[in-house]
Amino acid sequence: MKRPFRRKGPAEATATMSLMDHLRELRTRLFKCACAILVAGVVVYFFFDQITEFALRPYCEAIAKTTKSECKLLYLDAFDPFTMRLRVATYGGMVLASPVLFWQLWSFIAPGLYKKERRYASAFVFSSVVLFSLGAALAYISLPEIYGWLLGQAPPSSEVVNQAQTYFEKLALMVAAFGLSFEFPLLLLVAQMVGLVTPDKLAAVRRHAIVGIVTVVAVITPGGDPVSLFALSIPLCLFYEASIWIARLLKRRKPAPQ
Repeated sequence: MKRPFRRKGPAEATATMSLMDHLRELRTRLFKCACAILVAGVVVYFFFDQITEFALRPYCEAIAKTTKSECKLLYLDAFDPFTMRLRVATYGGMVLASPVLFWQLWSFIAPGLYKKERRYASAFVFSSVVLFSLGAALAYISLPEIYGWLLGQAPPSSEVVNQAQTYFEKLALMVAAFGLSFEFPLLLLVAQMVGLVTPDKLAAVRRHAIVGIVTVVAVITPGGDPVSLFALSIPLCLFYEASIWIARLLKRRKPAPQ
């Protein structure tokens, strides 16, 4: 006997879906996600030169200010340029198709939520996208100073030439580290809303939290340089403090239990 799963519609409908129905819907959503990534990846593939120029701009700015050498990427063999195009197309396609991916995820889980839960979930998804974008933007803005400090560690008689694969991998890690770290205040707010922590408790361990933030940032940033350490630690500490004040404000507005 199939075990039914309750799925609430927009008006809290009582329609039921079996496990197989859920799996079919999941398969459809995943297929649409794959198609979106494929189409976006093709677009990125044909704009590879423009994307490469945009990605190299912070590094070239740092090169011009420090070593004064030529800004170029090194490919080790004839296969590397094509392989790099495919990798950039894949990763760039996922980024470009992210609105579709989030929409498919939302369309899958939303029917199983109550109206109030859908409201909170939509705000969570929107906020997470905005925060990740802000983190990625901060990473890109900070890259010239980061590369400038790193290139300054090279001896005057040396020449720094970046391998293409290494450069794009480090760039992706840096953007991901900043973007995901900017989700930190959202996670703190959710933890306070569900009762895992309280604003007063977070305020009490503020000093330990700051030390923990700086330590984690030093580990997750690819370069391990002081520029990225300060560029990411300072906003995270400010986010920590802001999440405490926002949680206190929401707590005051919450109606007292009858």
